Amino acid sequence: MKPRFYKATTAGAGLALAALLAGCAGQAPSSTSSVDHTPREDAPKAASAASSGGGRYAMSGDAYPLEPPDVSEVPDAQPRVEPRSSAGNRSTYEVWGETYHVLPSANGYAKQGTASWYGEKFHGYATSNGEIYDMYKMSAAHRSLPLPTFARVTSLANGRSVIVRVNDRGPFHSDREIDLSYAAAARLGILDNGTGGVRVEAIDPEQWLANRGGGTSPAPAAASAPAPAPAASPAPAAPPAARPTPAGQGDEIYLQIAALGSEEGARALQQRLGDELLHSVRVLSDSDVHRVQVGPMAPSQEQQARAALNQAGFSQVFVVR
Repeated sequence: MKPRFYKATTAGAGLALAALLAGCAGQAPSSTSSVDHTPREDAPKAASAASSGGGRYAMSGDAYPLEPPDVSEVPDAQPRVEPRSSAGNRSTYEVWGETYHVLPSANGYAKQGTASWYGEKFHGYATSNGEIYDMYKMSAAHRSLPLPTFARVTSLANGRSVIVRVNDRGPFHSDREIDLSYAAAARLGILDNGTGGVRVEAIDPEQWLANRGGGTSPAPAAASAPAPAPAASPAPAAPPAARPTPAGQGDEIYLQIAALGSEEGARALQQRLGDELLHSVRVLSDSDVHRVQVGPMAPSQEQQARAALNQAGFSQVFVVR
């Protein structure tokens, strides 16, 4: 069944810009869900085009692509050190009479809220920092994070996690935290409902790269003690009794796969993975955040554990100690 287009409602304040309503269709849907996707930071500039009936704002609503490709294997955005974009990073900006403030840094940013998504209506058009929006890549729009920012977005409903590169402004709607690309929303499983509860955590690229390097650099030293390697079977469904134990204390690592706002969801994920993986699964709770981590394990076992997690549906994880 091809996805359907849904009608849009109009925004106030005398603007002719239509709010985007993303209705998501599955197999024989019994109802529709509307998502109010408001325009990007350039909305005021587009008002004249909208009133004259031209451009993307002439579309009555946003929608799925007519023949959507399989985006389940679209890779996460890879954090890297980048300079701030020359566009889209004014300290303050105004949209629809509301003033927004851009954070001086993304370091330590973590917040829960509602995620929406945007698709066909903006596909191929410039984002707020001047890049071209590609709905099939892992990107997102945010009102206050610096552009670009790499962020991990985790569904509070199912524990799925993706890494996106924030290169756009929005969503300009009071109850939204982040506006995801079509691919990111599909990976998190929020297309059908249109919105979903998520946790957004900014990633420090330098720390990210250091952690990944730290997870692989000890491997040559561990090669002189080959005993731990054959103890771990590559089969992810091996019984718990076969779980390996790190050879040395202090070198052991954990792989974090999710940070959820629901302890019940975290425990359910722990139980599920505990039956599928060779290594133990723990939940670390801190205030309203419940982190699901796999381990402990020796650094030489990291790649094997990553492969097992990938088979379990967690393609992107990161090392914690």
